[in-house]
This record gives sequence, C-alpha cells and structure tokens, in this order.
Amino acid sequence: MEYKRLISVTGQQSLFELISSKNDGAIVRSLDDNTTRFVSNRNHQFSHLESIEIYTYSSNVNLVDVFKAMGNSTLPLPDAKEPKALKSYFGEVFPQMDMDRVYASDMKKMVRWFKILTDAGIAITLGEEEKEVEEEVEVKAKEDVKD
Repeated sequence: MEYKRLISVTGQQSLFELISSKNDGAIVRSLDDNTTRFVSNRNHQFSHLESIEIYTYSSNVNLVDVFKAMGNSTLPLPDAKEPKALKSYFGEVFPQMDMDRVYASDMKKMVRWFKILTDAGIAITLGEEEKEVEEEVEVKAKEDVKD
C-alpha cells in the first residue's frame, strides 16, 4: 500500500486507502479493519494525506515532515486525550510547529494517524520522494553494471 493512495474521510476516525473514485463518491478500504465500502461525497469530504500541510512559524510543511519527525523521535506517543501532553510532545518533536494555529484536535489526529500508519507498516514518503529513490537505485544499478 502506498502513502499517496491514503485519504482521510470527514466524520470517520480511520484512514482509508482509495480503491476507486466515482462521480458520487469513492470506494475505500479501512486501514483499521480492512473493510471495503462506498463513501458518498454528498455526506463526506475526502483529503489525500499528501495534500495536508501543517502550519509552522515560517511556512507550511507537509504532514510527511511531521510524521518523519515523530518516527525519528525517541519520545513515546502522548495520550491523545490530554491537550497539554500533545502540545508538550509536538513542542519537543517538531518545535517549528505554530502551536497557536494548530489545534489540539489536529494534533490528536496526527498521533492517531501516525499510529495507524506505523501499525499497518506503511512507508511514509511523498510520491516525489519515491520517484527520486527509484531513480537513484536505477542510476546506481547502471553504474554497477558498467563496472
């Protein structure tokens, strides 16, 4: 499963893999329980995780950057029910996050989504990064063949 196929659906707690889209909605698979279902766009909005950005003091950063900082941190994930613990955690893990514009509910989603992604074993990379890595591997393979 690729990170670029993951979406968030308003009103739903889980993350979903986009299987197919239709004019009136999308067919999605839940990462929590692997159930596949149709979700109507009349009742819900969809957001690709790749397109979500987080406010910082200088400019917005992609959600991937926050997830990578969370993955590199040795701190345990905070209790999502404690707003002070969330702010303290993100203050340590991603200090450039603008705490005045990023709400506790957003931090709670990030912790929940990060846990879902790590439990599912999904590599957290942007589509462009995946292409760059593939190109580097191809170039290195060609160089090895020449030697």
